[in-house]
Amino acid sequence: MAESGDSRIRLSVDGAIATITLARPDKLNALDYGMVQALERAALAIAAEAGVRVAIITGEGGKSFCAGGDIEAWAALSPADFGLAWVRHGHRAFDALARLRQPLIAVLNGHALGGGLELAATADLRIAEEHVKLGAPETGLGIIPGWSGTQRAVRRFGPQTVRRMALLGEVFTAAEGLALGLVDAVVPQGQGMPAAIAMAERVARRGPLATQATKMLINAAEGEETERALEALAGSVAAASAELQEGLAAFRGK
Repeated sequence: MAESGDSRIRLSVDGAIATITLARPDKLNALDYGMVQALERAALAIAAEAGVRVAIITGEGGKSFCAGGDIEAWAALSPADFGLAWVRHGHRAFDALARLRQPLIAVLNGHALGGGLELAATADLRIAEEHVKLGAPETGLGIIPGWSGTQRAVRRFGPQTVRRMALLGEVFTAAEGLALGLVDAVVPQGQGMPAAIAMAERVARRGPLATQATKMLINAAEGEETERALEALAGSVAAASAELQEGLAAFRGK
């Protein structure tokens, strides 16, 4: 499997399970431009790996899953560069993760705030350790949640919960996040990865094609990549038909 090209985004594979680790604990795993690009490369590498059935994303250290965008990386950008480069490339990376053909599990072993919560929203399932806090503090800094915090996060968490975080600045505990649907499970501190591996193994035992197709259909129901999902599924049906083989034979016979 191809590497991400950035040592701060580690990519590993163990059997059917791929793991992405944000490895910048000294900066609370905050993302700069190079890390954003590396996340996209990691997602594309996982998608291309036929033997991988499920993926996990987590952060190194116990303080922060991801603190979002590194303020030093974007604060000095011009408005045009902020919108057309920083936000756009963040969307590309996060879209690549959310639209992986394999289910993605996020292990929130530390706080998920701002862009970190938006990154967690790209996952199909989220496990939070009990000390974790969840929030969207961007408007307090005078910016918006720019990596789909007002779009994908609303689809996956519900508009009212996002309003409370983004407009009121509410920060939720892991237990509150479980009740609100921000996370799917809460485990003791330090137990996030073992719980995720157990969950990933359950996913990996299921039919891979059926699981991937089902994920794609759920994404489409949410409005995530609807056009691509429909055409990909229809294309798979057509590719398995006798009509295609007859058409190819006729083409080769010309």
